[in-house]
Amino acid sequence: MRVAGLFAGVGGFELGFKRAGHSTVLLCENDEHAMQVLRRRWPDVRLHEDAETLDDLPEDAEILAAGFPCQNLSMAGDKQGIQGEKSTIVDRLFELLDRRPVRWVVIENVYFMLHLRRGSAIRHILGNLETRGYRWAYRVVESRAFGLAQRRRRVFVVASESGDPRDVLLADDADAPKWPRGIDMARPVGFYWTEGRTGHGLTADAIPPLKAGSALAIRCPPAVLLPSGRVVTPTIEAVERLQGFPRGWTAVLRGKKPRRHRWRLLGNAVSVPVAEWIGQRLTEPGSYDGGGDAPIDPDGSWPNAAWNMNCRPDTRRAAVGVTEHPVRRPRGRISAFATERWPDLSERALRGFTTRAREGNLKYPAGFLDALEANLR
Repeated sequence: MRVAGLFAGVGGFELGFKRAGHSTVLLCENDEHAMQVLRRRWPDVRLHEDAETLDDLPEDAEILAAGFPCQNLSMAGDKQGIQGEKSTIVDRLFELLDRRPVRWVVIENVYFMLHLRRGSAIRHILGNLETRGYRWAYRVVESRAFGLAQRRRRVFVVASESGDPRDVLLADDADAPKWPRGIDMARPVGFYWTEGRTGHGLTADAIPPLKAGSALAIRCPPAVLLPSGRVVTPTIEAVERLQGFPRGWTAVLRGKKPRRHRWRLLGNAVSVPVAEWIGQRLTEPGSYDGGGDAPIDPDGSWPNAAWNMNCRPDTRRAAVGVTEHPVRRPRGRISAFATERWPDLSERALRGFTTRAREGNLKYPAGFLDALEANLR
């Protein structure tokens, strides 16, 4: 099928869909640095500079894919919600559907939107789809299920006027893998060096979710404590692989501070293998059995997966008991990377983290902070 990519970023959705056999006919993105990447990777595809000025979707578009801005919805953002200055742009998607509906709509955003302001963002999105006659299903998906060494949970919404989105998003389910429960100091440990008091993101042999940057716009790749005792940060090429892109995907960027821009764009990107799986299921749907589903409590919290096949908010919205792991791939491990070649975390950054960690009330594995401080000595 033919894909229109809205808020395309560096093309995570579009690359995944391409690997699944689909073709992109429109890219829409207003970030000048992301546009450089898109022009290099899709030189023959129409690139529109701003969703606000896009008059219409292409007549031949069958899939509308959109990973709209999350700054107002993420736990690390300002938490203004769906009506925040950045995230409210999602309404442009619905305006375009009013002008020209498409067969399938695929939307991605952060897991925290299910909980922020009692799930007002997911309620807004689903209600707008229902109003326009779209059946929908959504699901929280963990990128680690696809072999990436990154702990990244995202909400994916699939909607259709005539198809069954459950057969795309909910038909596959693998038993939850047994991630390492504790921190094994004999393997790499990923963590957020910009935090320490209210969070740390400790992840065994993987990294916590890639972020576009800190609240102060500081480039902040997660740090990794290696078994050797060194504290390092991933190279930009490793970050591309941790999102499922080929090495050098964003290397087209040149000029002032290209690494900062590459990092920001990759932190905002859709994990490519997840998009590829959805693209494959759009071509060859599975068969969903909802025998164990139950109505959503309208006064309760939003579940991790749900659907509505009746296109109206006053009809049955069902909660689903699937896991966050649609498939099972060999587990991605940071220890499989050439981590000893990664650059050291700066002394200033490391000292700041350990100071905050010692002053705060968070619990850390025995010996973890001591190992970090040994680098300072």
